[in-house]
Amino acid sequence: MKSAYFDCQAGIAGNMILGALIDTGLSIQKLTTELNKLPITKNQLPNNYQLSITKIRQNNITGTLAEVKIKGKEPHRNLKDIVIIINKSELSKAIKQRSIAIFKKLAEAEAKVHGVSIDNIHFHEVGAVDAIIDIVGTVIALDLLGIEEVYSSAIPNGKGWIKHAHGMLPIPAPATAELLKGIPTYQTNIEGELVTPTGAAIITSICDSFEEMPRIKVQAIGYGQGTKDYGIPNFLRVVIGEIDSTYQEDAILQIETNIDDMDPEKYHQIIKKLMKAGVLDVSIAPILMKKRREAQNLIVLCNLEDKQAILDTLFTFTSTIGVRIYLVKREKLPRRIVKVKTKWGTVRVKVSFAGKTVNNIMPEFEDCRKAAIKHKIPIREVFKTTLQNQITI
Repeated sequence: MKSAYFDCQAGIAGNMILGALIDTGLSIQKLTTELNKLPITKNQLPNNYQLSITKIRQNNITGTLAEVKIKGKEPHRNLKDIVIIINKSELSKAIKQRSIAIFKKLAEAEAKVHGVSIDNIHFHEVGAVDAIIDIVGTVIALDLLGIEEVYSSAIPNGKGWIKHAHGMLPIPAPATAELLKGIPTYQTNIEGELVTPTGAAIITSICDSFEEMPRIKVQAIGYGQGTKDYGIPNFLRVVIGEIDSTYQEDAILQIETNIDDMDPEKYHQIIKKLMKAGVLDVSIAPILMKKRREAQNLIVLCNLEDKQAILDTLFTFTSTIGVRIYLVKREKLPRRIVKVKTKWGTVRVKVSFAGKTVNNIMPEFEDCRKAAIKHKIPIREVFKTTLQNQITI
């Protein structure tokens, strides 16, 4: 599957995304032909904008700087104005929908930050022609390059203050911070805006997963240059290639603690509490500690975003006063949940794949257990009946 991986060590902005994709070898003529399908009229876009593509050498690395140059003053635009511009274009339906979805996501973030409705948001900087070209151009570029999946590294943030149309704003800007909720981010010591609202809106809309680079057979690499000097190479790198789809890679947290002073009867309730808090798995194993003390090793696996809820549960409902936390990588088979109708009711079935071949078919235990209790039959009977049904993959 042809995929793109964005390496965001110096941050991300709309023009950096477009520049990086162009730098992989994308035909500028084909991109321009598609962009020219946007209606260029006095009341919509100025007829004198120019997409400037320049090769820039920075720290002995050559990349592409994509800039939209405009003469004259632009009007303020709201979401409705931009949707009209995109919908009146001759672009494909899929490109229109994807571009509008990015602008809607941006509008929702701005509306939440400013406490107004989505229809009353005036985009200011991000409603300008350069943002429209960055967003629509990126969607067009992904389509022209045949990209089916997008991955990204964690997103770095700068620090300090920046002047916007709304006045002085903290970095990251409030709309940017809102857009990055639920996304792996980290703080740097760089003074300046590493992530723009447009860049955040694009990457959080097009990206399937934020993780370390997956196993990929590299076909092309592109560098999208930024315009600011932060004392580091200011570019966004994109790697394009074929992902090895036999296994799926991701990263989760392993949280564990040793407990030697708690009533064993409480462990069942603790497991239920942890499951409710969102753990992927939980296990308890007997261990022998120093001074021959018998204890239990409680191990929890969870997604990064569930860390706080898991810690709150552990410190509230167990006697532990400290835990160990590890970031662990996983390789897993792709899987799909299929609903199967049986005479005992609907049972979810997990189907896993090794490449394009079905590797395993397993009914969900909880569904089988509930059906067995309801109909007063052995669980194995529900398993057997489910697997005898026609399962559509």
